[in-house]
Amino acid sequence: MHSIRIRLIVLFIVMTTSILAAFGIYAQALLSRELEQRFEQLQQETISRLAISLPRSLWDLSPASAQRILAAEMLPKEVLAILVVDLDGQQFAQASRDKNSKQIKQGSAPKGPYLSRPIYRDVDESQATASKLIGKVTVYFTREHIDTALRTNIRRRVLEILVIDLILLFALTISLRMVFIPLAQLRDALFALSRHDGDEVEELVETQRSEFGEVIQGFNQTQRKLKRIMARRRQAEEATQQAFVDLQAAQTSLLQSEKMACLGGLVAGVAHEINTPVGIVLTSASVLNDATLHLHKSISNGAIRKSEVVQYMETAQQASQLIMSNAERAATLIQSFKQVAVDQTSELRREYKLKEYIDEITSSLHPALKQSGTQVTVICHNDIVLEGYPGAMAQVLTNLTMNALAHAFIAGDRGQIEILAEQIGPSVRMMFKDNGKGISEDHLGKIFDPFFTTRRGQGGTGLGLNIVFNIINKQFGGTIDVLSKPNNGTCFVLLFPRISPLAEPESVGG
Repeated sequence: MHSIRIRLIVLFIVMTTSILAAFGIYAQALLSRELEQRFEQLQQETISRLAISLPRSLWDLSPASAQRILAAEMLPKEVLAILVVDLDGQQFAQASRDKNSKQIKQGSAPKGPYLSRPIYRDVDESQATASKLIGKVTVYFTREHIDTALRTNIRRRVLEILVIDLILLFALTISLRMVFIPLAQLRDALFALSRHDGDEVEELVETQRSEFGEVIQGFNQTQRKLKRIMARRRQAEEATQQAFVDLQAAQTSLLQSEKMACLGGLVAGVAHEINTPVGIVLTSASVLNDATLHLHKSISNGAIRKSEVVQYMETAQQASQLIMSNAERAATLIQSFKQVAVDQTSELRREYKLKEYIDEITSSLHPALKQSGTQVTVICHNDIVLEGYPGAMAQVLTNLTMNALAHAFIAGDRGQIEILAEQIGPSVRMMFKDNGKGISEDHLGKIFDPFFTTRRGQGGTGLGLNIVFNIINKQFGGTIDVLSKPNNGTCFVLLFPRISPLAEPESVGG
């Protein structure tokens, strides 16, 4: 603002000075021309008068009379000297002055402009002839008065310009103060409004009855409106913050529900799968018990026969084999389910072999895989040992598998799932592939978003892959990418450290 004020003052002064200087130069030129014209007129008039008045004095040989005439013509300051000579070139009369305007009777001819004219006996020069020539008069002039007048005019013009510039500077300073003081108040108020909350900035005093008073009034109205807007915004922010907190709580609850639902489905599947071998075990044990009671009754009656003993031995052998095989099958299912279920419901950190743990998870998911007719192939070295949270790993593989069963395969198709894992330095790269229908390009960038699902209303919550994403990124400190094309399967690429970073249990599931 100060720079604008200074530039305005400088602009007006430069413009005024330029205009006054231009007019001064024009006036100086006019004055110079006028003085030159007067000077030329004086020269012609002086030489003409001398040509008229000197012939009688020169003809009568009266130097005294000529001297009086010359003295009269020396009155103008422009006349510096007059010299009269006779026909023989001898000096007849002269008059001159020095720089102090004192009469001088003797002296040489001065330097400067001069005019010479012959003197004839007859005044009428048109009838003059050589026989009538009686002498010559020469008048010397000085231009000092012209130069002095021009210099004086220049000094006067410069003084006028300086006085006008000073007056203009004073007037502009006073005028611009009337403009820039309210602008400075508005500027300070705007800066205060930008640096502080709107409630902390005071309104400007509306005392001026001018255009700036109206501007200040408009600023105060704008400030009051801004305060109302900021108050509503704070209320909206508080409501939004509370809604965000509620949403986080709901999301956490939904994530926990999703985990437990997954575990519940695992329990139901394992329970259904265990029913078959346990039922066979019960049936075989019942048959063996009936055969044993029948043999015991025959022995008690003393009517035991060899054929009955042989039949009992065959029945006992078959029942024992069925009981043993199905009991081992049930024990294997229970052991796998127990380990995976314990890991999923706890956040204990421990070392575990990746290949064995993948097999346990696959075994616990066998009922769901069997029902959908999907085969799982695991390619992983036995010497890959992870240190971290096996429950989180179970959650990742379970969610990826259930997601593939729900979305990748069309009913009736025999799907293929391939899990490949390899150690790359301190990291492990795991690829989870399926040969399903793939993911469309429109959905590919959204699959890790919370609550995004293509099976809304069909049991899908949209949290399975979001849980996987949060576990890999936050708890494992790794990354997960997806590669998929329609009708060409899907591949999830997981890259994470072999030793998981220490993390709080709440970080699981995001």
